[in-house]
Amino acid sequence: MTPIATFSLVARDPATGDLGVAVASKFLAVGFVVPWLEAGVGAVATQSYANPRFGPQGLALLKAGAGMDEVLATFRRTDPGLETRQFGLVSAQGESLSFTGKDCHAWAGGQAGPNYAAQGNILAGPEVVQALVETFHSRTDLPFPERLTAALLAADRAGGDQRGRQSAALVVVGAGKGYGGMDRWIDLRVDDHPDPCAELERLLGIHRLLFSKPQSPSLLLPEDIAWIQALLGREGRYAGAVSGIWDEATEKAFAELMGIENLEERYPGGPYLDPEALRYLKGKFGSADPKR
Repeated sequence: MTPIATFSLVARDPATGDLGVAVASKFLAVGFVVPWLEAGVGAVATQSYANPRFGPQGLALLKAGAGMDEVLATFRRTDPGLETRQFGLVSAQGESLSFTGKDCHAWAGGQAGPNYAAQGNILAGPEVVQALVETFHSRTDLPFPERLTAALLAADRAGGDQRGRQSAALVVVGAGKGYGGMDRWIDLRVDDHPDPCAELERLLGIHRLLFSKPQSPSLLLPEDIAWIQALLGREGRYAGAVSGIWDEATEKAFAELMGIENLEERYPGGPYLDPEALRYLKGKFGSADPKR
């Protein structure tokens, strides 16, 4: 069995109850093995000579009301290779556990406290886990997913996996917050990349653009409506006048365009759009001649 030399942060957002796992490794597609989450239940990261059964088993135990000591006792009873394993758990109530078996490859260790468990093995040193913890605690100015990726990048820049870089992943769950009402609202993986933690941050920015629901979309100005109508005409979706006046034909064509651009989550309907989405469209499509 190949060791998964990994550093991970399992965490809960006390403001929302969302749960997340951020992980990076010199291991192909680490997001396939390490993170396991269920909204309203808990989150697990299983690594080192990883036992992937710890994911569903740990979540089932937490769902049944088990405490951290009981989860650890169950893992110990059912897995004779426990001392080669490393894992972190956080419950939906913020209880946590970080476990490092005595046979994990050095440097290996972890820290846990309310709402977080940070751990890693085959690391440059304890400063990697310390960077995870310090950044998670200090960057409360960031939204929860960005806070997790910032912690992951800080740990990577502190030395990370002593064998090098290859993959990273971020999974965040919250009841009904994902696309189409799913609980899993962020699920991003960088499977093979020379700088996977930085790439993960870039992907999160794209995810925010495409799937964030704007809280207060702005009423489009007549000149913006005219630009949209000219663009829709140029794209062959609208045959009406470039009037700067919103109408049913404009709305139908614009909704189609937003769907094709995977921006439907950002469009509330009518002559309203958040400024970030409008800037993206103008940046992508450039000027559209309003004369017809």
